[in-house]
Amino acid sequence: MPRAATPPLVLPALAPEEREPLQRQLYRHLRAAILDGRVGVGSRLPGSRSLAAHLGVSRNTVIAALDQLVAEGYVESRRGSGTTVAVPPVSLSAAAPVATADGAGQRAISRQTRRLVSSEVPVSRGLLLAFAPGMPALDAFPSRDWSRILARRWRHPAPGLLGGHDAAGYPPLRSAIAEYLGRARGVRCSADQVVVVAGSQQGLDLTARVLLDPGDQAMVEDPGYTGLRGVLRACGAVPVPVPVDDTGFDPGLAENLWPTARLACVTPSHQFPSGATMPADRRLALIAWAARKDGWIVEDDYDSDFRYAGRPLAALQGLDGGHRTIYCGTFSKSMFPALRLGWLVVPPDLLPAFLTMRRLADVAPSTVTQAAMADFMDEGLFTAHLRRMRALYAERRQALLASAARHLPGLAEVTAGEAGTHAIAWLPAGWEDLAVAVAAQSQGLVPGALGLYRLQPGRPGLILGYGNMPAETIDPAIRALRQVLAHWSR
Repeated sequence: MPRAATPPLVLPALAPEEREPLQRQLYRHLRAAILDGRVGVGSRLPGSRSLAAHLGVSRNTVIAALDQLVAEGYVESRRGSGTTVAVPPVSLSAAAPVATADGAGQRAISRQTRRLVSSEVPVSRGLLLAFAPGMPALDAFPSRDWSRILARRWRHPAPGLLGGHDAAGYPPLRSAIAEYLGRARGVRCSADQVVVVAGSQQGLDLTARVLLDPGDQAMVEDPGYTGLRGVLRACGAVPVPVPVDDTGFDPGLAENLWPTARLACVTPSHQFPSGATMPADRRLALIAWAARKDGWIVEDDYDSDFRYAGRPLAALQGLDGGHRTIYCGTFSKSMFPALRLGWLVVPPDLLPAFLTMRRLADVAPSTVTQAAMADFMDEGLFTAHLRRMRALYAERRQALLASAARHLPGLAEVTAGEAGTHAIAWLPAGWEDLAVAVAAQSQGLVPGALGLYRLQPGRPGLILGYGNMPAETIDPAIRALRQVLAHWSR
């Protein structure tokens, strides 16, 4: 059979200044020429000597690129016959439809994912800018202590840290978490009940998948954490809103609104985002509801370590004795978000179900990171860090309230709870808080729009995170916010 004609082979110039080796660049160019049909099946590639001379590179560079193509089956090399193309062309541009701007495009994805993409709440990506909600004081993190502990773990890692894992988490960290929660938060648990997760978001997702079937109703605070609504929808459950008032979640109202629901998701110690605290009578009423309905309570205790009036409040889980409450917490606010470590405290009889579901997800976070976190806690560094942060956040909270009192009268009423790292700037009725938040970005500000955290309409407002704002930056930021609000009020 006559050999296929060899079309002229034009390749892009190689770039010695790039970090990618020349042989890898040549391999990519040759592979692209094969796949898009510039050289067809049976076509003979130029010899290594002529190609090297043409490109101005060493013959060894060309041979290495051709050897890689042979190893991957794109070309065949036979003595006396040279190197010929072995695969038919595949147009890379036509291989699949191009995704459209909404992310769904024409690709085959599940109906559930398509629905979630279309309903995702937009969030600001400027997490290090002024007023970003949920960001801790990264400028005050004890990075030297943390790096020392982490380096020590890496310097002499135990074989079990590198090769082993436990779906419940690293046992010494689970013990440290259980001891801390019992002492500081009044949680009643043993280390065996602690499941280490990759942040509270994964903990909430795991809980929803264990406890809920598609179509089940889960009561959520309104306004409330958008990430919780997302994980509920992702597992097919239906988040149903319970409006919060000055004392947070009302179990009586919740039962009247949603009599068939069997899961209540609450932030009793510091409601997000209102800052309300659920009093004892409502906590006891919620526990009684769960017992009566054979239901469950998810207690998200996301940032109540930072309380400025007295000691942190005891967790609802301690009142319940852990029978009906899944307690969820995170190191994202107390340490730093990228750590991706959190925990669940699970009733003993539910542990097998949680661990089975956990093993089907990602098994466990990095064991080395867990070990470093356990050391950080055992050496007293975590408690000392929290103590410093409480004082720092109290200072920043006071600076924000004082600046708002000077610059925002008549434009916004700013309130801040007795815990946490954010305040709310309540806007006049009729204002569109999302539009105001978008306008604030032109001033380098990224407040959260309260409307995005609601399932039902309510008073407009902006969530002002102050955790990652040094005190001296707060007044200029409030003055910039005043300019935005003053322009909006015209």
